[in-house]
Amino acid sequence: MVFERLREIISENMGMEKEEISLETSFEDLGLDSLDLVELVMNVEDAFGIEIEEGQNFNTVKDVVDYIQERI
Repeated sequence: MVFERLREIISENMGMEKEEISLETSFEDLGLDSLDLVELVMNVEDAFGIEIEEGQNFNTVKDVVDYIQERI
């Protein structure tokens, strides 16, 4: 469930098909710049009702899924 919702958020932010995004997908592969990442973090925080600590280093979609699952 967390992965599916996160995939929707990334898809909406990046204008990509959800099917292009897997747990192993890196944010570098998605071509996200620093502003994209800030927007993504804000959308994730809103969607899951969590606060992502500043300085978190997420390399892949799975990193974010794991972080969210630890906090909900």
